[in-house]
This record gives sequence, C-alpha cells and structure tokens, in this order.
Amino acid sequence: MRTLLRPTAMLGLLSVLTGCVAAGGEQPAPASACGSRIAVLGPLSGDSADLGGNVRDGARLAFDQYRAEHPDCPVELVEFDSQGDPKQAPALAQQIVDDARIIGVVGPGFSGEAEAALPILDQGGVATITTSATRTELSERGWSTFHRLVGNDAVQGRAAGRYIDQALGGTAVFVVDDGGAYGQGLADQVAAGLGAKVVQRATVAAGATDFSAVVGQIRSADADVVFYGGYYAEAGRLRRQLRAADIPATFVAGDGAKADGFLREAGDDAETGVVITCPCLPPERAGAEFPQRYRERFGVEPGTNSAESYDAATVFLAGIQAGHGDRAAMAAFVDDYDAPGVTTRIAWTGTGELVASSVVVWAFRVQQGRFVAERSIPAS
Repeated sequence: MRTLLRPTAMLGLLSVLTGCVAAGGEQPAPASACGSRIAVLGPLSGDSADLGGNVRDGARLAFDQYRAEHPDCPVELVEFDSQGDPKQAPALAQQIVDDARIIGVVGPGFSGEAEAALPILDQGGVATITTSATRTELSERGWSTFHRLVGNDAVQGRAAGRYIDQALGGTAVFVVDDGGAYGQGLADQVAAGLGAKVVQRATVAAGATDFSAVVGQIRSADADVVFYGGYYAEAGRLRRQLRAADIPATFVAGDGAKADGFLREAGDDAETGVVITCPCLPPERAGAEFPQRYRERFGVEPGTNSAESYDAATVFLAGIQAGHGDRAAMAAFVDDYDAPGVTTRIAWTGTGELVASSVVVWAFRVQQGRFVAERSIPAS
C-alpha cells in the first residue's frame, strides 16, 4: 500500500549497472524474480511513433545493460503499441494484466491512453511509471500503482506561462489546443497563468492538416505569441502555415511537440521564433554516460524522454535484482524507491508524483535541425 513516507530503497541505479547490492557485495538476483517481464505501453507506430520510440529505446538500453550484467537471470521487455489511441489502450492494458509474468509497465505514453488504461492496470496491481503522460489529474484519481517520472502539466503550464510573460514579453497570447487530454489540459494551465494576456483561444482537431481558419483568427487577434497544446505533427503544420501567412508571432509549444516529427513538419520554419518547453532533462545532460551509451546502441542521439525511460526501466530492474518477482512486491518497492537516476533523484510523493525537488522544466530552441536547451525555467 502506498504511504506518504518513503524510506530509501535498497537498490539504485548504480546497483543495477554494477550488479551490486547497495548494502553488500556481488549478489545475483534471486531465482524467484528471474523470468519476469516489464512492459512498454505507448505509441510505437503511427503519427506519434517518434515519442513512443524514444521511450521504448531508453528502456531497451537499460535492459541490454542489465542482461549483460546478469546473464543467468533472464528478464524480458515486451512492447504494447497503442499508436497513441485511447480506444486501443484498454484492450492492451487487459493483455498486460492477463500475463502474470508482467510485473511493471513503463508507460502509458500519452495522457489520453493513460486515462483509459490506468484503471485496468491499477485494478490488476501492476505498477506503472510513465515518463510522458503529463495530464495533472492522472495523479488525483486514487490509483495506487501510478507513478510519474516528469513534472505534470500544472508545473509545465505555469513555467511556460512565466517564460511567455517574462522571457518573451508576450502581451497578446493566442492559445490553441487539440482538444485532447494532454493538449487541452496543458493549454488550460498556460491560459490560467497568463490571465488577461490571453486574447483568444481556439481548438483544432487532432490530425488536422488545414489550419487556415485558426491562422486567420490569430492574424485578426494581432497575437505576438501563439501557444499550442498538442502533439508534434499538428504543431509543425500549424507553425509552417503561420510562417507562410507572414504572421511573426513567436510559436511556443509543450513537450508533446519536442520530437523530430515537429522538425519534419515545420521544416525551415522551425528555426526561427520557436520555443518548446519540456518537464524533462535535456538528454545530453543525463549522467552515468547515458548519452554515449545510447549513441553506441542506437546510432542516434537520445530523444525526448529517452533518459527518463531509462530511469523508469532501471527502477523496475532494481526491483527484480532485489528479488521482487510478483506485482504486489514490485509495487511496494517502486513506492519506496529513493535513489539517484541519470536524470534526477527518483522518489515519489504519496500520489505518485515526483518529489518537488526532482522536477525541472526546460525551454528549448531549434538550431540547425535539433532541439537545443536554452535554459531551465524556475519553479516560481
């Protein structure tokens, strides 16, 4: 059962990488935990696969390293592709619950699918650690197995609003969202923080390709900043069409737009006047040689939430190394975990949110076709 006080977990990141128990010498994982499975649940194909692939590959790297250190204790990472569709999530969650060997989930990936899947996973007693589902209310539903390894939309939305106000000097902000659990929730937080500086709001359909109507509204409002709450494909298309219409407003979006798909959709129009916020660590700043290990394994730079996913998988692998081969024991272990990761100190509150001191929000600019960390945004 989740409690508000969390004693330090016996195992942390270094224990997994070295195969050592924190309190002693070399110890193999007890046989009872060997053969366990951890699932990755998220968009691994379709329009949102860039973000889901980042999460999957971060977890893959952690598993590869664990297997190299523990060849006599097989563990498996199994993938469940939601395509980012909340309608598919319940059936996938039920498949996870029905497989007794699965004792933890890295995910769900998006807020909409999380709202659909988490009631089933919680009822099945499966511990979850999401690295990308940021809707604030997810931690307020009473799910005892829910954990989040990034800041939520309330944190990011307030930070984005402060950045627009203080760094950009925005005075006429037009807020657009995609009507989804994540996009609308984040946009609501930004709008609440900016108050009267929001001149107008609009909602566009997920999957839209023609933004001429909202572009016309933005022109009429004479906005100096446009904030978009939603995912990268639509964000990139909207940005391109704003530039094509010669609208000079600075374009700001949240972490759902921080993916290569945004760069592909926006093209050269992503290079000027674009700011992306993310409650995540710039992956090149991750510790324990994570960026180098990731490049060696996948041949590319780590992407958004790759390092956080590595940390999430590491928590579960630490639990397996400690001998927790059933769901109840793993859930209790994750609840009480408190150790450094490659991104931050990993410890949760009683609702499954990261402790406040571990949460950070960054602002990114686009330079030469990649996201470059500009600065962290203070919590208040």
